[in-house]
Amino acid sequence: MQIRASLARVPVAALACALALAACKPQPGQPADAAAPAAPAAKPDAAAAAPAAAAKPTGADDNLNAVLWMQRSVEYRASAETIYRAAADKLDVALKQPNWDALVPDERGNAAKGLKPAVVMDVDETVLDNSPYQARLVRDGKEYDEVTWDAWVAEKKAKPVPGVVEFAKAAQAKGVTILYLSNRAVHLKEATLANLRSVGLPVADDSVFLGLGTVVDGCEQNGSEKNCRRLLAGKQYRVLMQFGDQIGDFVQVVANTPEGRDGLLEQYHDWFGERWWMLPNPSYGSWEAMTFNNDYSQSREARREAKRKALDVAP
Repeated sequence: MQIRASLARVPVAALACALALAACKPQPGQPADAAAPAAPAAKPDAAAAAPAAAAKPTGADDNLNAVLWMQRSVEYRASAETIYRAAADKLDVALKQPNWDALVPDERGNAAKGLKPAVVMDVDETVLDNSPYQARLVRDGKEYDEVTWDAWVAEKKAKPVPGVVEFAKAAQAKGVTILYLSNRAVHLKEATLANLRSVGLPVADDSVFLGLGTVVDGCEQNGSEKNCRRLLAGKQYRVLMQFGDQIGDFVQVVANTPEGRDGLLEQYHDWFGERWWMLPNPSYGSWEAMTFNNDYSQSREARREAKRKALDVAP
């Protein structure tokens, strides 16, 4: 679920400083003091005699392993495919039960019975894989910003999350509309829909994209929370399932605190694996912001220290 327009949804490629004490720690396989090769005894030239340029140490990056796991591990692919296959198996059950609804009561403003069936899907890290963008941030020592994010979306290079195309096509074949409820801003709509179509995902028409900035009459949106847009989806559709990679993709997060998030999971625990389907995303999310009080004005070092303090080391 990729937008960093609010604290609850800010992707964080939290780039940590090098583990510094007084000087940078050598990387594995790199000696702390690499001597320059000796110049030849006969006919030395300037290039041979010049000291070898020291390799610049690569700084530790909190997002390195997460992005690498999402891009290279069979475990990530297996996890995503498992979720989408299990959801496909539940789809017929949901279709046959006229009172089945995946919206919480507070976000259902009208009766669902008799409406056309739909599934609501977050886009980023749920439907489209943006790990190349995260990888660029790791490579370049950068953090998320709207300019580079918009440029990435405009490239339309995001690939589908494993298993999603098969699920979406199976749902479409059963008469289920796919709604893309995304925190990509509305000005990214055309590029997003083009990307979705290019990877084989069904797009019924432009109205199925409900991006950040979508106006919903009578509902005031708080930051990038999606409750107003879920309410809008429920006016036209019986929502059979929701898919996301953040708790806020399913229900409004009033307080992005450990207590607030734990309370939502406890309240709706039985919905997961039935009506709600969570995709793995260790790369960024509101879970990370929670650890440093959702305050991105802090330095990287301060945010990283807060995350270290949040670790359970079983004292």
